[in-house]
Amino acid sequence: MVTRDLSRSLAQHAFFRGMDEKHLVFLAGCAKNVLFDQGTFIFREGEKAGVFYLLRYGQVALEVHGPRKGQIRFQSLHEDDVLGWSWLFPPYTWHFDARALSLVRAFAFDGVCVREKCDADHELGYQLMSRFAEVMVGRLQAARLQCLDLYGAPA
Repeated sequence: MVTRDLSRSLAQHAFFRGMDEKHLVFLAGCAKNVLFDQGTFIFREGEKAGVFYLLRYGQVALEVHGPRKGQIRFQSLHEDDVLGWSWLFPPYTWHFDARALSLVRAFAFDGVCVREKCDADHELGYQLMSRFAEVMVGRLQAARLQCLDLYGAPA
């Protein structure tokens, strides 16, 4: 069965390690494999956010556009990282750009499908929210460090 095969692959990703197999099988119905060529924008700030990605291979730059500064990279993501949480919170729009720095292979999850599954199974919803909270804290810390680097005290 394709869903069961995909759920086995999902279990190998760091984000889902230790998650109950029944939840992985349930989520596999929302997932597909995707590929992005180097230089491709995976999403742009302000666009509708309806998906999240589990990176399997490659590198992705998270960027914001700064006045007079152009694109500013605030973090790079790699294999086993998670890309995107804006699908979780209304108004479901991206808050930054994500650009493939190399060939990227990922699992893409339909956000509406995942939200519906979380509504149907609150334990699954709790497990996902806990995991995404960890990701968000890490991103906020990365942004904080970037700000310190940009706006730190003069020498």
